Amino acid sequence: QVQLVESGGGLVQPGGSLRLSCAASGTTFSLYVMGWSRQAPGKERELVASTTSGGNTYYLDSVKGRFTISRDGAEHTVFLQMNSLKPEDTAVYYCWGRRYGLGTDVSDYWGQGTQVTVSS
Repeated sequence: QVQLVESGGGLVQPGGSLRLSCAASGTTFSLYVMGWSRQAPGKERELVASTTSGGNTYYLDSVKGRFTISRDGAEHTVFLQMNSLKPEDTAVYYCWGRRYGLGTDVSDYWGQGTQVTVSS
């Protein structure tokens, strides 16, 4: 099984930066896609960024140019570098990974979430 452990969340002032880390353990070689989603109070969870083992990336429009996702294959860790943070970035950020099995079998794994608060 796969376990994801997140770190790096906290309180930061607008315009500041945070780097979230997510360490995966277990059957990590099968995590073809890893990414970050977030959920703010009263809002639906939304995909923030993702990356494949081949290096393809996706970013939510509102974070493009500010956030960078990266993945360390050797350490099975995915990062989210967040710069120029805005109050609207405040949310619980969840790390996730996706593995593909037989046929259409897909399994998603989620971290416990880490709180990011952007406030002065």
